[in-house]
Amino acid sequence: MPYDRTVRLDTDFDAVVTAVRKALADQGFGVLTEIDVKATLKTKLGHDMEDYLILGACNPPLARQALEADRSIGLLLPCNVVVRRDGGTTLVQALDPGTMVTLTGLAALEPVAADATARLDAALDAVAVG
Repeated sequence: MPYDRTVRLDTDFDAVVTAVRKALADQGFGVLTEIDVKATLKTKLGHDMEDYLILGACNPPLARQALEADRSIGLLLPCNVVVRRDGGTTLVQALDPGTMVTLTGLAALEPVAADATARLDAALDAVAVG
């Protein structure tokens, strides 16, 4: 079962990161965490890899609804969005919010997942269109 929602772009990595931040904000998501995997692995291990950034995006009303349905759902929060290079392409990937429902089996999470999916899809579409 696919667990990601992905768009591929022939655009500069830094430009895509800027566009992703804006698109997420336009959909009510703030970026709570940011992990520059490339820099971290270089610093900690001396390992070189392609650009790879993990953004922990959160929409507070959706997070509250999810937590009201299942306090353990925090294990799947925030919504991770990855921006990474793959050869000459920049990928933007988001965890499919439907995964929350699949993993928990809780019907109460279905409307939250549907709303989050619509918002993340709108953000990915905005990035894809440019």
